[in-house]
Amino acid sequence: MKIAVTSSGPGLDSQVESRFGRCTYFIIVNTDTMEYEAIRNPNVQAGGGAGIQSAQMMAQNDVEVVLTGNCGPNAYQVFSQAGIKIVTGVSGLVRDSVEKFKSGTMSEAASPSVNDHFGIGGGKGMGGGMGRRMREVNVSSSPSSSEAEISKSDELSTLKGQAVLLQSELDQLVKRIKEIEED
Repeated sequence: MKIAVTSSGPGLDSQVESRFGRCTYFIIVNTDTMEYEAIRNPNVQAGGGAGIQSAQMMAQNDVEVVLTGNCGPNAYQVFSQAGIKIVTGVSGLVRDSVEKFKSGTMSEAASPSVNDHFGIGGGKGMGGGMGRRMREVNVSSSPSSSEAEISKSDELSTLKGQAVLLQSELDQLVKRIKEIEED
């Protein structure tokens, strides 16, 4: 099974990050072999939509379960639509969390664990200083060409993920329309 764990660092001995959409890394683990891949989260400093974009990235990586400290309503909705299970309240080392999950002692979350915008400003709650953080950004510096390419690549990846989710929703709507018409 392929699961993702929000992490403060790039390895199995890193701490689980309490924020989903703005975690530093996603550690994607094959629970059968414990082989893993660390993916730096491109949405850490996103002005908005970090949870949605991060959840779409998990769907693009064929993740079946996400282990994290907290998950907001927008990311939770994307997970629900994509059929990805979410486990919240996770803490400690990534490795220990994966082992605990494998032992069957963790339960799937039935709802989001925090309100919108929880992760903005270091997880201080709703709104948590977004304005201050945005003013700290140095808007006069232009990205290098490699950063621009990465941003373009990240955007393309995000757009493809959105297209997959929208197609899935459209397919479900068309199916339901046909069911109603046949009744």
